[in-house]
Amino acid sequence: MPMNLVHRKLCSSALWAKAVAAEMPGNVAGFDLGDSVLEIGPGFGATTRALVGLVPRLTAVEIDEASADLLKREFDGRVRIVQGDGAAMPFEDGEFSAVVCFTMLHHVPTTALQDSIFAEAFRVLRPGGVLRAIDSLANAPFRLLHLGDTMNALDPVSLWPRLTDAGFTDIEVDHVPKRSVKFSARKPV
Repeated sequence: MPMNLVHRKLCSSALWAKAVAAEMPGNVAGFDLGDSVLEIGPGFGATTRALVGLVPRLTAVEIDEASADLLKREFDGRVRIVQGDGAAMPFEDGEFSAVVCFTMLHHVPTTALQDSIFAEAFRVLRPGGVLRAIDSLANAPFRLLHLGDTMNALDPVSLWPRLTDAGFTDIEVDHVPKRSVKFSARKPV
């Protein structure tokens, strides 16, 4: 979704990529992501770069056509990059062992579209598959960074019922107020 110039510069910077790479092992530690992982919304690819060495097979779906083209060139066969909408994904039911999304849900303009992404994640997961997501929460600096952007920060309290409505079980939500939210859920076996 739309990002202002400062935000684009930050998210495409080497500094951001280095921070993401340092955090990624801890972000997925303790989760059996299985053999086929789908990343929703890789944007400039910092999370994809950090994930590709941690999972056997990685697919990424990116809504922005220009970003998807850049990612296809960068990952050239190491990651399957698909240009598409996370709220209406072009994948088979039960195709993936895990679905992940990092610091992108706040760019989805409406709660209804976020819920569509949760429903689609559920659909493309195999039985027993895991959803793992992390996102930022609204605070003053975060709001400043997003001036002119699409910003629809998650409400951690609403995540459990929203994920339950999508069909997920074993839901865990952990958040640091005004900082971040990390959550996981499973598709029942």
